[in-house]
Amino acid sequence: MAMAGRIKFSFHHKVFLSLLALSWGLVSAFTIFQYHREKTFRSELMNMELQMHNDRIIDEIVKGEDIASVASRIGTPVPNLRLTLIDNNGNVIYDNNNLTPFPETNHNNRPEIIKARKNGSGYSVGRHSQSDDMDYFYSATLMPDGGVVRSAARYDHVLRDFLKADSSFLWIMLAVTITASIAGYFIARRISTSISNLNRFAEKAENGERIYEAWSFPNDELGNIAANIVKLYVQRDRSHQEAIKQERDKIRLKKQLTNNINHELKTPVASIKICADLLRDHPELPESKKAEFIDRICSGTQRLTSMLEDVSSITRMDDGANVIEKESVNLREITGNVVENERLRTDMNIHLDVPDIEISGNRQLLESVFRNLIDNAISYSGGTEIWIKADTQGNFIFRDNGFGIPEEHLPHIFERFYRVDKGRSREKGGTGLGLAIVKNAIAIHGGSIKATNDNGLRFDFKIS
Repeated sequence: MAMAGRIKFSFHHKVFLSLLALSWGLVSAFTIFQYHREKTFRSELMNMELQMHNDRIIDEIVKGEDIASVASRIGTPVPNLRLTLIDNNGNVIYDNNNLTPFPETNHNNRPEIIKARKNGSGYSVGRHSQSDDMDYFYSATLMPDGGVVRSAARYDHVLRDFLKADSSFLWIMLAVTITASIAGYFIARRISTSISNLNRFAEKAENGERIYEAWSFPNDELGNIAANIVKLYVQRDRSHQEAIKQERDKIRLKKQLTNNINHELKTPVASIKICADLLRDHPELPESKKAEFIDRICSGTQRLTSMLEDVSSITRMDDGANVIEKESVNLREITGNVVENERLRTDMNIHLDVPDIEISGNRQLLESVFRNLIDNAISYSGGTEIWIKADTQGNFIFRDNGFGIPEEHLPHIFERFYRVDKGRSREKGGTGLGLAIVKNAIAIHGGSIKATNDNGLRFDFKIS
């Protein structure tokens, strides 16, 4: 119950109350000190005036004049000034106050007398006199013979007002304190904004809520630190989310790859099985039929081999892109070797314009890029010309003069097992992985590829 009833302050209020307590404490201490100092100054000023009066009287007494005649002749600096002469034993031997009985008590225990005998002079503010039952400001001065001359100014409202510190100073300090409190409020709010926002950020992060970089912090050191903390968290979270997404995509692609492989294997396997069953069950078939079935078995086997090789390549790139061995290779040499081999199996004219470009890359993957692009053009473009051109920065253009492909298929041609014309692709023996291998191999070498229709199909990509 006690905990439930306890007031809970926000960080802003805690900072503000701390600054408020600090500022009020400092100002109060300074005000008290200054107030006491001013009162002391006024008291010393009054004492100085009375001490000067005492010194004049002592000078005349030392010259041999009677104190009564001196007092009447010199006069008094303030009205109703009481003048007393005290000997070494503390006895009052003169007092100009004729309205009260002559003081008979020992005065050596009076504060101003003690100070005068010790320091030569002393004063006491607002001490009560037992002889006439009034309050006085006493100022005592030591004489050469050990006696003490004491002046006593009546402590009335006039003297009280004179000795009192100026009240305008108190009002000024109050105004300063209020101003400091207002400034402290805004300072506390500015400081607490970063902490409060950082606290809300921590709560959101702990609850697993999405954090964005657009988080408002003051433009100061604390705000910059808080903003950097949020920024680092967002970057780490983004990297984490991206890693999770990539892992999910990899799992999805593997499942899709497995399903597609199962689907793609059905046709050649079924064809091989049918042909093999016919050859086994019908040995009486004509030789021409046997030769046809054997050719179909060989074609299906070749298709299976190509598919397994492509699947192996793309799986290797997925699982080991960071550990694929690279060496110094010449792109002109690689493209020249691939083109030379491909020219042996096609009537299409292949034009090659690639300068000497040395890069760090994987020879086998780079060869697969150009081989798959040329195979794709030979099998599906319907054209007669192929151009392969590059600049010294590794920017390549690969194009043919075929009939291209419909625009709606362009965004998907690099997807695994994607076919523009499924029947025609299978008829040509394609695996549906060639362009996916091209894209991944180029990505491993720090580049990207895009396809457009340009009087045929055109590929723009960079290898560096």
